[in-house]
Amino acid sequence: IEVTNASALAGQLVFAQHYESTGNEKSLRLVVQAAELAFDGNGDPLEVAPMHNEMSDSFFMATPLLVKAGKFTDERKYYDMAASHVIYMRSLLLRQNRLYRHSPEADVAWSRGNGFAALGLALSLTDFPKELPTRDIILGFLADQLTALIPHQDADGMWHEVVDYPGSFAEITSTAMIGTAIKRGLDEGWLSEEIFLPVLQKAWSAVKIRTSFEGVFINACTSTGKMSSLDAYLDRQAIFGKDDRAGGMVMNFAIEMADL
Repeated sequence: IEVTNASALAGQLVFAQHYESTGNEKSLRLVVQAAELAFDGNGDPLEVAPMHNEMSDSFFMATPLLVKAGKFTDERKYYDMAASHVIYMRSLLLRQNRLYRHSPEADVAWSRGNGFAALGLALSLTDFPKELPTRDIILGFLADQLTALIPHQDADGMWHEVVDYPGSFAEITSTAMIGTAIKRGLDEGWLSEEIFLPVLQKAWSAVKIRTSFEGVFINACTSTGKMSSLDAYLDRQAIFGKDDRAGGMVMNFAIEMADL
């Protein structure tokens, strides 16, 4: 399987799950093969994982996979590369209000771009060894972002398509992703229950009432690459209907919430 873009790189997480569930050696090889793309021909780490395209999506597309490779092989280089990637992307994309711009082309806190960052770091931290000092750095990044997101949650429990632009539409995929990250953080003891449990409960209620048993969702932002202005992000389609992306994110959130 040739990995030529960020989406395909993130897709290798399927094989990580398959290996964890079955011990299938071919799945393990595919995970390691994809993780090795972050290293040069001599085995030295690149400055940042490839195919990031300068976008905050890359917090999710690359980081959890690298951590899984570290977990499966017990090789520290994958954890170190994951941390280097996160630090690089944060330095490129962090805004003054501690949210992430989607890319350097526009200083806009796109909702799913922030959802990808929160979810990617939460998944990575779950398997990151506690004894490595970079774990605390990544945990600090996640807690800082989630804290910065709280004031932007609306009265219904949603985050909006441009997070700090209240007039943009309430967006379901980002709310599900941020909710999943918060739930994982509470389960793992990373976050204050007093502060974050009410935030989580509001988000879960908001996502449920915007989801039907027939797989219809209210207001999932359409696929979005780099945009060059705030107006371009505000002009994205809000899907009211069936949507694979919303289905995946909401299902992940539901699985995470199942034991609450």
